[in-house]
Amino acid sequence: MKLLVVEDDHETALYLVKGLSESGYTVDRAGDGREGLFLASSGSYDAIVLDRMLPSMDGLAMLGALRAAGISTPALILSALGTVDDRVKGLRAGGDDYLVKPFAFSELLARLEALLRRGAVTAPTTKLRVADLELDLLTRTVRRRDKPIEVLPREFRLLEYLMRNAGHVVTRTMLLEHVWDYHFDPQTNVIDVHVSRLRQKIDKSFDSPLLHTVRGAGYCLRAPDSSAP
Repeated sequence: MKLLVVEDDHETALYLVKGLSESGYTVDRAGDGREGLFLASSGSYDAIVLDRMLPSMDGLAMLGALRAAGISTPALILSALGTVDDRVKGLRAGGDDYLVKPFAFSELLARLEALLRRGAVTAPTTKLRVADLELDLLTRTVRRRDKPIEVLPREFRLLEYLMRNAGHVVTRTMLLEHVWDYHFDPQTNVIDVHVSRLRQKIDKSFDSPLLHTVRGAGYCLRAPDSSAP
């Protein structure tokens, strides 16, 4: 998930970028409203964290310009202005949520997660990508570096779950529950067999492995330049 933080206060911006990055998000930062509008106009962000009082162009004007341009990226407004009228103005200007400063980072994170869930409902994902590996949910196909990879239905389900959790360790129990619909460990090597077959298909012919075994924990699908869990 990619976020844009538009905040002119340097310390607050560093706090937000650091916290959101540590929470697994890719974060860009703009220091004023005009820069924020320029970056946000690309439409490449999943959500925007937007300070209301900004130099060059205030947050509400920036948001109004985005909405007028047809860009509906969810926006969480941050502001020291916390009266009911202030919050109403922010929401009517195109904000999707409004958080008053000072705030707890845990609340900001929870509100962002809620916005992203709403966005996922209105704009469902049809393709998953990790590095050069792509899974198409509509055509049920898998490609790596544009080379088609034939997978069986269960392998497709396994790969989809791993890709949706890319960069995170997925345990055997999680796989049993979400891919095989088992709610207990039947002491079978079914997971190991399927992971081994999948690894042969997506990694064997390529120089950068994506699917890794995390000893004593489970499995992790991650891009080659990602830090090991």
